[in-house]
Amino acid sequence: MAATAKGGPKRLHSAASPAEQKPLPLGAGARMKARIVLALLLVVLGLWTAASFMPALIWAAIMAVALWPLYLAFATRVSGGPSGLAAFLFTVLVALILVTPIALAVYEVAQQSNLLADWLKRARESGIGVPDWIARLPIAAESMEQWWRANLSDPQAAAEWLKSVNADNVSELFRTLGGQLIHRLFLLFFSLLALFALLRGGRSVASRFLETCDRLFGDAGEGLVEKMIDATRATVNGTVLVALGEGLAIGIGYFVAGVPNALIFVIFTTAFAMIPFGAWVAFTVAAIVTTSEGGSGIAAAAVFLWGSIVMFAGDHFIWPTLVSGSARLPFLLAFVGIFGGLAAFGLIGLFVGPVIMAALLAMWREWIFRPTPEA
Repeated sequence: MAATAKGGPKRLHSAASPAEQKPLPLGAGARMKARIVLALLLVVLGLWTAASFMPALIWAAIMAVALWPLYLAFATRVSGGPSGLAAFLFTVLVALILVTPIALAVYEVAQQSNLLADWLKRARESGIGVPDWIARLPIAAESMEQWWRANLSDPQAAAEWLKSVNADNVSELFRTLGGQLIHRLFLLFFSLLALFALLRGGRSVASRFLETCDRLFGDAGEGLVEKMIDATRATVNGTVLVALGEGLAIGIGYFVAGVPNALIFVIFTTAFAMIPFGAWVAFTVAAIVTTSEGGSGIAAAAVFLWGSIVMFAGDHFIWPTLVSGSARLPFLLAFVGIFGGLAAFGLIGLFVGPVIMAALLAMWREWIFRPTPEA
């Protein structure tokens, strides 16, 4: 074996210096395609990895965008500007606002679960007597009373009618609901954690996102992002304002009609008005409670009728008008975005739908029909 002058073995292959290394014989177009493929693959893998947390992350992003002006005002008062402490305190405040109605609802359900199980047991053993409020119904009182006597007053008929509903099934139902509640509360906690992170680093995240859009799409990309932010804030603000208005308007009807525990029902109606058909459940229960507690059937019917009028006007006219005006969306596109998003994506579609429509309209106006500069 040949040796070097210093006696060491001669290396068959010497490592090339960085200046001597040459890239693979690929053209610039091929390398760009490879980068795009790799980027898309990483995006897909990232989305697949975070799929279970995507709804929570989307909710956090929606809240961060909608609440950012309020957070800036809050942070200025607390610490003179955005900071970790201000972000933490603001997130805690948001958590209290969100969790309080949920905690009240869970407490009421837990209080009534044992009573419901006992009521079902007594109904199977001795039947269910016709309640007094049925006779006070403004319409169909007699036919309702006859049906009740035939199906529920007789113990055998009641047992047959309720055979699929017993205490064991009720307990199993509440255990299932409890598991779902724990899962939802965990996602809510994760959303709040993500909200805190977005508020603490909001300026940095926004600048990076805008810079990415600018590099990918140019100035039109930044304009598209601004339209999406406006649509998000308009949808959230419109939802909250309309829910407050609907809750207060229906609440006035509660007090006029003499609904028992009217203030509690006002709180529940206002909170549930932010959920599709939630307020309908609230004022329907209020009407039933009014008759069951000895109130007038006419008053209960008036509560339901007034709630229906308020919800129909608020959900189908006022809400889309507020969203379309603030987001600069035509009424029809706002209406389709809200209810189409709800049908396509569920509850989160209430906010995602108008954002998609705003982005589509911005792209159509500014990308396709933007006037080209004259040469």
